[in-house]
Amino acid sequence: MAIRTVIATRYVTPLREGGSLPAIVEADDDGMYVLKFRGAGQGPKASIAELVAGELGRAIGLPVPEIVFIALDPELARTEPDSEIQALIKGSAGLNLGLDYLPGAVTFDPVAEKVDPEIASAIVWFDAYVTNIDRTPRNTNMLMWHRKLWLIDHGAALYFHHEWKNYFQRSRARFPMIKDHVLLKSAGRLEEIDAKLSGRLTPERIDEIVKQIPDAWLGRDPAFSGPDQQRGAYMRYLLNRLKPPRAFLEEAIDARSRNV
Repeated sequence: MAIRTVIATRYVTPLREGGSLPAIVEADDDGMYVLKFRGAGQGPKASIAELVAGELGRAIGLPVPEIVFIALDPELARTEPDSEIQALIKGSAGLNLGLDYLPGAVTFDPVAEKVDPEIASAIVWFDAYVTNIDRTPRNTNMLMWHRKLWLIDHGAALYFHHEWKNYFQRSRARFPMIKDHVLLKSAGRLEEIDAKLSGRLTPERIDEIVKQIPDAWLGRDPAFSGPDQQRGAYMRYLLNRLKPPRAFLEEAIDARSRNV
């Protein structure tokens, strides 16, 4: 399914969490979105990770808010008194990424909230697959909204793309950081859900997701002749990582056995 594009019409307020300084914006469809600035310190690769990992999560049925492209006019910076935010808006003119805003959502509390073993296993499996380092007790990157769990903030996933050398070989690597996952102890059905989730990530579905990475986000990486070749590298990495035996699954199962 193609990702919708909306136009930011009003800058509402910054969300002063983390280093990327996301913001709540209103768009021309009357919706409210959490905008992730392409011009933030993490750069466009964080936007690519948000897009690809988030859509992969949605493809396997995980609760990720709707992802949209947000066209940002630098003129919105004119009424913003904060010079840092002004610079961020101006430096992110064009296409950015946004997630549907969940008003009133609260941060997931691993002590207060109990997660079903099947959904916990699916989230651990997914985070191991996309090498997401940001789902720890210190920083869960999960929200509770209307008594339902939602997954947010995947900009630190797919960190392989920060260094393209030997990326194809690295796609087969384990993911030792899964030992710190906030839901690992609850993930008692990893082997059961493996076939179901991997089966949902068909080559066609992955290709559909990767093809939606905007050219402007890919830039001119010297490792590739152009955007299409770079998209092909993402595709090869993601497909090769799914081939059995899945080392990331074995690592998650081993890590859980050591921690339960």
